[in-house]
Amino acid sequence: MAPKWRELADKLAEQIRRGEYAPGQQLPHIRTLVEAGEGSKATVHAAYKALEAEGLVTSSRGHGTVVRQQVPLKRLGVARYDKAKWRDGDEVAFIADRVASGRRYRRNEQTQTVSRVVAPPEVAAAHGLPEGAEVYARARLVKEGDQPTHTLTSYYRPEHVEGTRLVDPTPGPAGRGGGFRVLYDAGYEIDHMRERLFARAATTDEVKQLQLPPGEPVVELHRTTCTADGTVVEFAIGVHAASRFAWEYDFKVPDSANDREGQQ
Repeated sequence: MAPKWRELADKLAEQIRRGEYAPGQQLPHIRTLVEAGEGSKATVHAAYKALEAEGLVTSSRGHGTVVRQQVPLKRLGVARYDKAKWRDGDEVAFIADRVASGRRYRRNEQTQTVSRVVAPPEVAAAHGLPEGAEVYARARLVKEGDQPTHTLTSYYRPEHVEGTRLVDPTPGPAGRGGGFRVLYDAGYEIDHMRERLFARAATTDEVKQLQLPPGEPVVELHRTTCTADGTVVEFAIGVHAASRFAWEYDFKVPDSANDREGQQ
């Protein structure tokens, strides 16, 4: 006969799979299940730890035990930056991902703080700035419902964004079309960008901020965004919960041999 905590864990797991507890929904407090006769405090705690080990829930101080999103979000590649989305419409990048994934969203699921800071060395190098130069740092936390998915901090030269909505900390994107539209309206139309990705262990602060389960890594993104003449208008660093995204790229396969022949 299975122990009581295993029976409870299996019961809750089946309820999660049937959709009785939706992704992002908090499971009942331990005390609630104890009072409902599901077992002792130790039994319920053990059942919740088993669900966490099986990847069905996450637990964190202050947030309780929350059902994980089982199907990861599509994190689009080139398509998320299509100018038609943000220049002519209102699909900023994180919203483009949600639309492609068939998931709901609210604009205020993105919150931010904005501050003028001394550029960290990597930021200064990306922008071609001297040591000690200041930049604006626009740090966003993006959630799906109550569950954080990633952080993204964009660094801008003051002369590019001073007086624009990009220095406004109001929750949600920086107006219709978001940050890229703000840059476009200011005369800095984005033309090309470079993204670098790598996985690493999460820091203690990231575990807390992203509500990560024990041992889950993060994917760090570095994005350099330029105008047609090569001016860097944004350098961004993102930290993504590894299990909450599926990175998707669709691109034309190059043929450099034919390209060289055509140039001769």
